[in-house]
Amino acid sequence: MAVSTSEQRLRTLIERLRARGYRLTPQRLAILQVLLRDSSHPSAEQVFAQVRRLYPTISLATVYSTLHVLKELGELLEIDCHEGFSRYDGRQPQPHGHIRCLVCRRVDDLPLGEGERLAQAVAAQTGYQEVRPQLLFTGICPRCQGGAEGEA
Repeated sequence: MAVSTSEQRLRTLIERLRARGYRLTPQRLAILQVLLRDSSHPSAEQVFAQVRRLYPTISLATVYSTLHVLKELGELLEIDCHEGFSRYDGRQPQPHGHIRCLVCRRVDDLPLGEGERLAQAVAAQTGYQEVRPQLLFTGICPRCQGGAEGEA
């Protein structure tokens, strides 16, 4: 029986957490599952709301600390969409571009293969280390294009 990409990704995250000495609590597992299932690039508050349905006593601090750990492990991409809060991508933690709808605020991945090459060039030119591209485009998504003029 073949293991899905999502299941394999979950196993990888669990192994990485355990290898660093972190306990896998039911709440932490639920956070991981939300991050892998939700392709909308949820905010911490959105992750919290989804996990809270299963675990009403979970705190927002638990969500933030788990997000921080995953980010430190390189298993979570934090996205600044200039909305006053961050969004998170646990499905594709490697640097890649994003596009945000100006109307509905949805965020989608952009398959830009040049990000790593560009980061290396910037590092070589500037002397900076650990350069990571964070590319964000904005526009109006196909779903919102119908009557969106003037609403953005």
